[in-house]
Amino acid sequence: MQSSPPKIGRLVVVGLGLIGGSFAKGLRERGLCREVVGVDLDAESRRLAVQLGVVDRCESDLAAACQGAEVIQLAVPILAMERVLAELAGLDLGNAVLTDVGSAKGNVVRAARQAFSGKAVRLVPGHPIAGSEQSGVEAANAELFRRHKVILTPCEYSDEAALVLVEGLWRELGADVESMAVEHHDQVLAATSHLPHLLAFTLVDSLAKRSENLEIFRYAAGGFRDFTRIAGSDPVMWHDIFLANREAVLRTLDTFRDDLDALRDAVDAGDGHQLLGVFTRARVAREHFSKILARRAYVDAMHSTDLIFLAKPGSSLSGRIRVPGDKSISHRSIMLGSLAEGTTEVEGFLEGEDALATLQAFRDMGVVIEGPHHGRVTIHGVGLNGLKAPAGPLYMGNSGTSMRLLSGLLAAQPFDTTLTGDASLSKRPMNRVARPLREMGAVIETGPEGRPPLNIKGGQRLTGMDYDMPMASAQVKSCLLLAGLYAAGKTSVTEPAPTRDHTERMLRGFGYPVSVEGSTACVESGHKLSATRIEVPADISSAAFFLVAASIAEGSELVLEHVGINPTRTGVIDILKLMGGDITLENQREVGGEPVADIRVRAARLKGIDIPENLVPLAIDEFPVLFVAAACAEGRTVLRGAEELRVKESDRIQVMADGLIALGVKAEPTPDGIVIEGGAIGGGEVWAHGDHRIAMSFSVASLRASAPIRIHDCANVATSFPNFLALAAEVGIKVAVEGNA
Repeated sequence: MQSSPPKIGRLVVVGLGLIGGSFAKGLRERGLCREVVGVDLDAESRRLAVQLGVVDRCESDLAAACQGAEVIQLAVPILAMERVLAELAGLDLGNAVLTDVGSAKGNVVRAARQAFSGKAVRLVPGHPIAGSEQSGVEAANAELFRRHKVILTPCEYSDEAALVLVEGLWRELGADVESMAVEHHDQVLAATSHLPHLLAFTLVDSLAKRSENLEIFRYAAGGFRDFTRIAGSDPVMWHDIFLANREAVLRTLDTFRDDLDALRDAVDAGDGHQLLGVFTRARVAREHFSKILARRAYVDAMHSTDLIFLAKPGSSLSGRIRVPGDKSISHRSIMLGSLAEGTTEVEGFLEGEDALATLQAFRDMGVVIEGPHHGRVTIHGVGLNGLKAPAGPLYMGNSGTSMRLLSGLLAAQPFDTTLTGDASLSKRPMNRVARPLREMGAVIETGPEGRPPLNIKGGQRLTGMDYDMPMASAQVKSCLLLAGLYAAGKTSVTEPAPTRDHTERMLRGFGYPVSVEGSTACVESGHKLSATRIEVPADISSAAFFLVAASIAEGSELVLEHVGINPTRTGVIDILKLMGGDITLENQREVGGEPVADIRVRAARLKGIDIPENLVPLAIDEFPVLFVAAACAEGRTVLRGAEELRVKESDRIQVMADGLIALGVKAEPTPDGIVIEGGAIGGGEVWAHGDHRIAMSFSVASLRASAPIRIHDCANVATSFPNFLALAAEVGIKVAVEGNA
């Protein structure tokens, strides 16, 4: 909810500590209040508040201060709130809006109901998640709340205008404002703040009472000091908080005690598997959720602080490099390894956020997974029927592969699940998997227009089916084959054109029979997956940027090592060869059921072609950079039958056309493709629209540009191809984050 900058008359802040003082000072310095009045029982605090410019004037009498107030903020200790609200209920507050900053909201609302019973009041409870080691009005900081969260908990006393006003004031201070139900807020804070403080206080007190206490504290290491630091917090304040939020604290404490008892039982029984599960989940959980939150905050901030690549015209490319592991195979190794019986070892796993989202989803469903560490992952499989219900929604980040393939597996589980994703994934179509799964007996609800989130009802009996796919999609095919592992009878999928067959190959690698006849793949339930060893080859989709780069940069010769050359993925090589590309495969071999090779590519004079439609599904992810090849080729290149490109991370046809046109290339998008006239590429500004493949494609285009290319909105490159900039620099592509170039 956005509002115009609020302009209020008199602001009254009751309680001039760090939080109240910072709120008053921030709004006063921004000139948003005609007058700021402070109320505090301590005379020295009142004197300092005026002297330091925190407020315009101070009062010790609440009634005198609140005359004519438009907003009254209560920043008093949490157990003093009841007394202050009772006093305010006896005053004529007019149309004033009350708000507060307490860390427990249930007691505030209860106190308001008691104090204002039968009287009109406008109250918007709030809680800023901010603080400092310092305290008191002398620590007041006008910027304290910038980029910190403020949670508002509307109640029956919160009218819309009051809510807009309070939210607007916090936003003026730079805060990120969110709304939450009162009870939910108190439960979340009990878990994230109150329980850790309770544990720290208890641990230090318990150890201090022991006879060997001096020795314990003498040899305590950094971890002990880090964990127990919060035991140095104000005891009186925390005494108040625990009493004010005792119901939520007790619920959280009871849950934690159950987990602690289970851990004690595992230690007592020597259950190493249980301990490993707890420790591996805990180790990665903090980083995983921090990444989700940091990425969200980062992407939100991109609207005002764009991440720009500056790509400068380059010379030739040379060297030998290995691009990251294949994303499609990395996803599937986690899925099938988790459902296998035994321990699966994976080498070369892609440690990008998409594949990590799949990994975390299976951890959330009870699978013990070690790593990744330098591309190595160890998966302790639970068997086809060993998954457990996750505690909450499974977050898929930006990974369409994770969401679509998992929907097939989850449709047959005995528990309910919800699949969510980031803003980009939440715009992508999911009916293409939901509809055929429903025909098999699944119960799936999608969001508006068939988009995420997906709510999957557990306990359904699936029945195999023969499905003719209306459009070629490896994700849809894989989703239905994975559902077929659980469905009664046979499940067959017929595709209109060949798509990547990693799922079929890997199922066989895990010992599960798959029959493939022509364009139809078929599985039957009743078999099992047996653990195996997987070596993930380098991703041909990542290699594609360097294949095109070396093809268009005069004098180049580059070797890409250990690249997967699955025949359902080599469309980019076939298309470049048809355009005249000089590409050879060396050291061809098979690793874990997947063909791999070293690819040598030399610069060549490319020519425009009509791209054969049978190659389109085999190069669907590589077209953005192939459009760059077309822009550098002699003559016209025509693509048809690629409407799938319009529903990727961005509308890749339109976004690439817009960028090429901005660089002086003649490009005409069509409903299912594009027509590109090869010619000179100029410099200029292009937008990636948060799509990593677009950003990297225009980085490659700079090799033939007449001037630098500035590429906006490139943050997602770091999440999908983490070392792209380093590899590009190593072989001779001059691209870097603007300011670091």
